[in-house]
Amino acid sequence: MWHLYLDESGDLGFDFQDKHPTQYLTISILAISQPGVVKGISCAVKKTLRRKVNRRTKREQELKGTSSTIAVKRHFYEQIAACRFGIHALTLEKRNVREHLRNTPHAKSRLYNYIAKQVLSQIPFEMADGSVQLIVDKSKSGREIRDFNQYVQNHLEGRLNPTCRLDIFHRHSDADRTLSAADLFCWGIFRRHEQADEEWYSLFKEKVLYDERYFAS
Repeated sequence: MWHLYLDESGDLGFDFQDKHPTQYLTISILAISQPGVVKGISCAVKKTLRRKVNRRTKREQELKGTSSTIAVKRHFYEQIAACRFGIHALTLEKRNVREHLRNTPHAKSRLYNYIAKQVLSQIPFEMADGSVQLIVDKSKSGREIRDFNQYVQNHLEGRLNPTCRLDIFHRHSDADRTLSAADLFCWGIFRRHEQADEEWYSLFKEKVLYDERYFAS
């Protein structure tokens, strides 16, 4: 079974004059095809929370890219560095997005779905057997979830073996530790583009199989 964990960092705001949206939006997928790696990453998140975050309290339920220190991130990654997994990411350069894609009805969700599809296009689904689980960080409305699921299913239908089952789940990262790990990696790639900050990215870059910009200037 393949497990794919999809997360995003940044936002899809475009009002650069009156508000302060991010310059970029990164969508990434943590891809795992070997048995035991999901459990290994989940256990590493649990141990890191216990050893480095919740030594005095038990308030934090997940690791977050935005709030976890580099020491915490390093401790987490050292536990899984030997595991086999890959990270694929595409970062949208938002200032170059055309006006009609910013303001038309449902344009933002369609743009998000398209970027997600482009990331999925980098994964060799033709080699998948058994089943594929795509776990998405839950941030969409009911309608957006249905549209996303249908869009992805249509895209992958011709690439998956007819005997290979595809399941899509939308979960909160505090309920899925491996999704929490995907958040850490996605944030590291986002920071690389948004702030030219590679401190965290440099620790896991050997696992990054695809990292490109879309609408790059």
